[in-house]
Amino acid sequence: MTQKVAVLGTGKIGEALLSGMIRAGWNPADLLVTARRRERAEELRTRYGVTPVTNPEAAKTADTLILTVKPQDMGTLLAELAPHVPADRLVISGAAGIPTAYFEERLAPDTPVVRVMTNTPALVDEAMSVISAGTHATADHLAHTEEIFGAVGKTLRVPESQQDACTALSGSGPAYFFYLVEAMTDAGILLGLPRDKAHDLIVQSAIGAATMLRDSGEHPVKLRENVTSPAGTTINAIRELESHGVRAALIAALEAARDRSRALASGNS
Repeated sequence: MTQKVAVLGTGKIGEALLSGMIRAGWNPADLLVTARRRERAEELRTRYGVTPVTNPEAAKTADTLILTVKPQDMGTLLAELAPHVPADRLVISGAAGIPTAYFEERLAPDTPVVRVMTNTPALVDEAMSVISAGTHATADHLAHTEEIFGAVGKTLRVPESQQDACTALSGSGPAYFFYLVEAMTDAGILLGLPRDKAHDLIVQSAIGAATMLRDSGEHPVKLRENVTSPAGTTINAIRELESHGVRAALIAALEAARDRSRALASGNS
């Protein structure tokens, strides 16, 4: 791995990506970072052995630029980078809702851009990263992007038109599960369990259920039916979930998240 990669705006996700790349075999000497605060950049140098640089230096030096700033800060970053980014640089965007065309309009003609939606389980190497090619990105650019983000989890290629839906399902997805665990923990307390025991019960149940979904090859309906005996506890609970419209609420929530991703793409704050 001899290509130089720069992570610009290195926050939690950017740091998780750096850490995962190093564990996957990347040489820290080939990794550059930028950060808004000098103390943050020096902290990354001390922790990982990477090289802090300015944004223009990253654009001039690195073969691949990974932009991890918040969507509302992307315009300012691109204005700073544009005079320094040659057309042969691969630009990878991790900003939710911003299409590849936004970058292509602001950078040199024919600059290859790849859009990536990842999520916070990157912090524990269990990310789901969804990858889409811009107009000038080749199969090699996509493969290189997969190599980078594969260091922190799974990757999936989709047409860019599906990115907003993927953001709603997976980019925001961990928050839905955390919300569900929070609600179930409160229910456990209501039923008489101490918070720590309720938490442990639910978290391990979630891990076990997720592993079965991943490894069994069974449809979730089949797995649910295996738990749901006639006139038992589970079917009574599911009846309550259905009567309270939980399924419809989830669908509406995901539609709202998708619509917000579209709004971000159109520049609406």
